[in-house]
Amino acid sequence: MRKVTIFILMSASLLVSACNTVKGLGRDIESVGEAGDRVT
Repeated sequence: MRKVTIFILMSASLLVSACNTVKGLGRDIESVGEAGDRVT
């Protein structure tokens, strides 16, 4: 039972960190697009 609980907690923490990474990547891509719009 303890191993299952540890596995679930580790999986949840990985999912949360992955979501933050994807969100940050989206913001970076959006800022690059906005910078390109300002140049032209």
